[in-house]
Amino acid sequence: MSENDKNWDVIDLPVVHDLRGNLTVIEAERQVPFDIRRVYYLYDVPSGSERAGHAHKTLQQLIIAGSGSFSIHLDDGLRQESIFLNRSHKGVLLKPMVWRVINNFSSGAVCMVMASAHYDESDYIRDHTDFRRAASARWAAAGIPVAGA
Repeated sequence: MSENDKNWDVIDLPVVHDLRGNLTVIEAERQVPFDIRRVYYLYDVPSGSERAGHAHKTLQQLIIAGSGSFSIHLDDGLRQESIFLNRSHKGVLLKPMVWRVINNFSSGAVCMVMASAHYDESDYIRDHTDFRRAASARWAAAGIPVAGA
């Protein structure tokens, strides 16, 4: 792991254009670098609400806006970025140890998530202070100092 290694990436998913409508395909080991073990989606999120607010120790995910739009705020302990998703053929691939907050949901938004493992509560880090400590230790183990840690 180096300082230049990104723990997330915005990817373009393939689109098959047709007069009858577009089709996007997502396949394990092709568009996502993991076997898909779980799929879930968020919808009917009330205005002003936030979802997520956690990190995963080992889980990888692909997050897409199946419909509508929302923002994802990401933090890996070294860098932070906000990404606005509003196209069904764009997704955010998340590696482990990325704190995420999802908000700014439009009316009718559907946030679809594909995960590399089944639900496991022990994989979650739900306290941001605990996450920052773990992320700082992870970067320090790689020889990368974290400002403010």
